[in-house]
Amino acid sequence: PVPTISWRRADGKQMPRKARRHRSSGLLEIPNFQQEDAGLYECVAENVRGKNVARGQLTFYAQPSWTQRISDVHAAIEERVAWECRASGRPKPSYRWLKDGEPLLPQGRVQLEQGSLTIPNVSLSDAGMYQCVAENRHGVIFASAELSVIAIGPDFSKTLLKKLTLVKVGGEVIIECKPKASPRPTYSWKKGKDILRENER
Repeated sequence: PVPTISWRRADGKQMPRKARRHRSSGLLEIPNFQQEDAGLYECVAENVRGKNVARGQLTFYAQPSWTQRISDVHAAIEERVAWECRASGRPKPSYRWLKDGEPLLPQGRVQLEQGSLTIPNVSLSDAGMYQCVAENRHGVIFASAELSVIAIGPDFSKTLLKKLTLVKVGGEVIIECKPKASPRPTYSWKKGKDILRENER
């Protein structure tokens, strides 16, 4: 006799509530297929003479989609720069980096790990347009950001060289000189017009 046909999931999960079964044609329809719908399905056909089962694996694939992008950075020379980009996708996306359109490879100061790029001490040569590329077999996406490296001449506007009055002869005096500058400046001290040299005091 004509068999009756039923569907079930062979992985122990519930059939999607949105699934539609067409008994006359033995068709199972799952609209708006999502990752949670993936799994092992069974079609069961049976009549009074017996039963037969066919199995099929439904796999969910998706092209990459950004969950975290990179944005422009303005950094002073010798500052640390770190970018991180993240993308969802099925299978899990892999990452690579470009600088000014050319592949960027891990070298010396530039550290690359998956979607992370770190430059511990930036220099003027690091300035440029960077791209994080996420890809799997279903698509490729790009996120772009510009790194601007700024050189700053010594600025004493936020540094206070205090005028000190000794209360006790022989006491220790410390005068701090910390101007804002990039790259890091070299220092020299003067007393009046004379350059101070290091000595026992």
